Amino acid sequence: MELVSVAAVAENGVIGRDGDLPWESIPADKRQYRRRVADAPVVLGRRTFESMREDLPGSHQIVLSRTERAFDVDTAFHASSVDEAVAIAESLGADTVYVLGGAAIYELFQPHVDRMALSRIPGAYDGDVRYPEWEESEWRLALSEQWDGFTLEEWVRRIR
Repeated sequence: MELVSVAAVAENGVIGRDGDLPWESIPADKRQYRRRVADAPVVLGRRTFESMREDLPGSHQIVLSRTERAFDVDTAFHASSVDEAVAIAESLGADTVYVLGGAAIYELFQPHVDRMALSRIPGAYDGDVRYPEWEESEWRLALSEQWDGFTLEEWVRRIR
């Protein structure tokens, strides 16, 4: 099973401010992101899950939280660790699982992800949430594609 981190990241590493994006919405990015994760399970933190409740991404949502919670959403599952989240995804028969954040979830999964799909947003933004730093030499840039308002980069982890 492949773990893929998906994020929109400004030039200075910022991914959020006060629970929202610090830049104007980029419709093309939202469309490609939604298409990418539509048929697969996604892993996200509780706050990210709550912020998306009106329009949940993915086929199933694996909510990583230290606190056991029941969700009134049939497709949502609670996980208390990275291993438990992966086990749930495997039980769903997933070939690919997408990690959607927030920052603490990205940080926990960074050593485990096989691929990153990063929407690079031009400009530096003030924010209180950053994408985790990673050692570029451990990754290979497999795709860099210019879109309207951002550049989509796909990074693949080199063999360990």
